[in-house]
Amino acid sequence: MQASFIQKQQLGIKMNPQIYQSIKLMELPLVDLREKIEEELERNPALEVLKDSSTVSLEEAEPVQKEVEEYFETSSDPGFLYKPAARDDVSEKHRQFMEGVLTRPETLQEHLLWQLQLEPVDDELRSIAAVLIQNLDDDGFHKEPPETLFREKETGGSALPPPRLQEAEILIQSLEPIGCCTAGYLESLRVQIALIRDEPACLNCSLDHLDLFDRGKFSEAAKLIHCSEEEARTCFAIIKKLSPFPGRRFTAAEVRFVIPDIRVVRSDGDFKIIINNEVIPALGIDPFFKKLDSGRRKTRSRDSANRPARDFIRENVNEAKVFINSIAMRNHTIKRVAQAIVEFQRPFFANGPRHLVPLTLGDIAKELGIHETTVSRAAGEKYMQTEWGIFSLRHFFTNSISGTGSSGSRFSKEGVKAIIKEMVSKENVNLSDNKIAELLHEHGIPLARRTVAKYRKELDLGSSYTR
Repeated sequence: MQASFIQKQQLGIKMNPQIYQSIKLMELPLVDLREKIEEELERNPALEVLKDSSTVSLEEAEPVQKEVEEYFETSSDPGFLYKPAARDDVSEKHRQFMEGVLTRPETLQEHLLWQLQLEPVDDELRSIAAVLIQNLDDDGFHKEPPETLFREKETGGSALPPPRLQEAEILIQSLEPIGCCTAGYLESLRVQIALIRDEPACLNCSLDHLDLFDRGKFSEAAKLIHCSEEEARTCFAIIKKLSPFPGRRFTAAEVRFVIPDIRVVRSDGDFKIIINNEVIPALGIDPFFKKLDSGRRKTRSRDSANRPARDFIRENVNEAKVFINSIAMRNHTIKRVAQAIVEFQRPFFANGPRHLVPLTLGDIAKELGIHETTVSRAAGEKYMQTEWGIFSLRHFFTNSISGTGSSGSRFSKEGVKAIIKEMVSKENVNLSDNKIAELLHEHGIPLARRTVAKYRKELDLGSSYTR
């Protein structure tokens, strides 16, 4: 065998770090982008903040503080006595701000633990109940089997329930909201039924036939639970008032705050696109590094001893310039995509959500002359503020009800869902899926009953029997 060199030519695609960074920045929402900027500021000394509109001084925040104080002063229970402080008394202002701040919503665990402290029970039972409460999920059900939470040393660490575990479960189930600390919604409903005074004898058995009640088959359900049809209807009416997921009213109260990347404002019969630059600080090159980099280029010293310093300056300045340009390119691309969306979805911005028309990523990509993946990255986790509310950019991309994209039907899936939601909210009598399909057909929207049922479930709307 004899070794030899072989020359080979091969085509390939190689992504340089600048393009890779631009792609990554394009995907980031505003909150994550700000975190990325803070990381880059710590890493690169050549990068500096020229202006940060997201931070304000105490004097600039004064009108907001005054508004908070007036809110509490005009309430029935202000919570504290407001005493005007001297302008230079920072500690007093800080105290007033902390007292006037609105707290986060109470969690299910906090609500149950607070009630547990008021119960006249001994410390052992209270301790067991506290562990069970911390094991509840957002619905109020066990995350892990309660028996596995307590281990006794004398059994070698095997999972065994303590003698008072069941007593602690019954105690928590009686707290508000009733029915927590159970294995699932059926057990939760049985706990709630057990606490109802003078409940019908067939009420507990009715839980085994909820599917029949949901479809309105009361006579069939009445035969199975051995009662009259009228009693079956009474049982179903009682069950509808119960909460199958008692813990959800606490998670439902939590508000998810999003920061819109773009604002669309109606002005003189047209729509104006405004990029949100208040959250993202304006970046620039540090003057000291800029001066050193400029001096390096003029002198072009060949002194090898200064080469590491020159390389350090050059690399950091170049990286800072690339980072600043990548953010500018990100904002430019998002604005172009937003402008194209507004042009395609003018009926929506002019008349409301029910006028959303079919639109795909390909439509925007073809209009702007860019790739679909670029549009997808620009629209991902970005939000637009309109006069109809705040919407994700992806909300505006929706297929037609009969076909794909703008080449299909002129009615979009999301637009039809908005019409169905409006019909249900305004109904005098409970509309069945067949009736909704008929009404849509009268509006020129051909839709099958099963499709109506599918859209209704996606909107989290119950059937005509449960509404």
